[in-house]
Amino acid sequence: MRVLVTGGAGFIGSALIRHLIANTGATVLNVDKLTYASSQEALGPVSADPRYQFEQADVTDGPRMAALLRAFRPQAIMHLAAESHVDRSIDGPAAFIQSNVLGTYTLLEAARQYWLGLGRSERESFRFHQVSTDEVYGSLGEEGAFTEASPYRPSSPYSASKAAADHLARAWYETYGLPVLVSNCSNNYGPYQFPDKLIPLMIQRGLAGEPLPVYGTGAHVRDWLYVTDHAEALWQVLTRGQPGETYNIGGHNERTNLEVVRAICRLLDEQRPRSGPHESLIAFVADRPGHDRRYAIDPTKIERALGWRPAESFDSGLRKTVEWYLQNPGWVERATAGEYEGQRLGVAGSEA
Repeated sequence: MRVLVTGGAGFIGSALIRHLIANTGATVLNVDKLTYASSQEALGPVSADPRYQFEQADVTDGPRMAALLRAFRPQAIMHLAAESHVDRSIDGPAAFIQSNVLGTYTLLEAARQYWLGLGRSERESFRFHQVSTDEVYGSLGEEGAFTEASPYRPSSPYSASKAAADHLARAWYETYGLPVLVSNCSNNYGPYQFPDKLIPLMIQRGLAGEPLPVYGTGAHVRDWLYVTDHAEALWQVLTRGQPGETYNIGGHNERTNLEVVRAICRLLDEQRPRSGPHESLIAFVADRPGHDRRYAIDPTKIERALGWRPAESFDSGLRKTVEWYLQNPGWVERATAGEYEGQRLGVAGSEA
């Protein structure tokens, strides 16, 4: 299968491409505009493989997307290109609307025109996979979990932009018949994640002996999914899922943010002990605006329909993640050079 992956130099995208090259027979074209969070190093293990190609391009560039589709002739598109950090969306929402909404529309239109030019059997087998987030559903109470039937109630500019992209993808299925699949995942973590996200940020600050900022009381709950498990799930959705369907991908790993940070501290105490426990570095800070209280995914549908289940528990995945960052300090330095120094983001409109 020839698969065009957008955003393939990002955290989840690069994990997906490494999985495709290592574990499937797919030929992959990676289309990425290389933003601050992109990493060509994350693709080092596959960069020399003859089944891997890379093109630096922006999904908002319609003529370029159309040209790449004509040249590569994919049998599937996996659309991961997106601005993805909630705090950054609070500080600068325009980039999220441009990339996540306009970019998805532009790619859908290019895909539709390409699809219409295929032969009948090729049209029937073609797939457009819109890769999304559980954040589109908003916040849960103390009980329950998001299902594929949960209503969309986005709270941040980021989640609103992803909700818009999902709606566009479904509309292109309903209106034009484009064979679209949508997947919504819980919080990913693992190697090569840019350290403005919670887990890698806490690891880096803990190693430096700097304060570990926890929003509010740290009681916000997330469902955590190891990135290689997500990559396998995405492939199952693409190759075995039904067009027009949505699949929620979760790890059965609900943790409060404070529990996550404390677990990181324990691993750092074990592997990089300091004069005092790393947990003493925890510092509670003012909460961010519009912070959803709890996310949890019910993955029953993908488990029953496609037979997918995560291989990693939160404890095993977190240990692998911490060990990877300890073994790859050079990657962190190169990834953040001139871009990010661990400062707090997302304080617009708040008193923080």
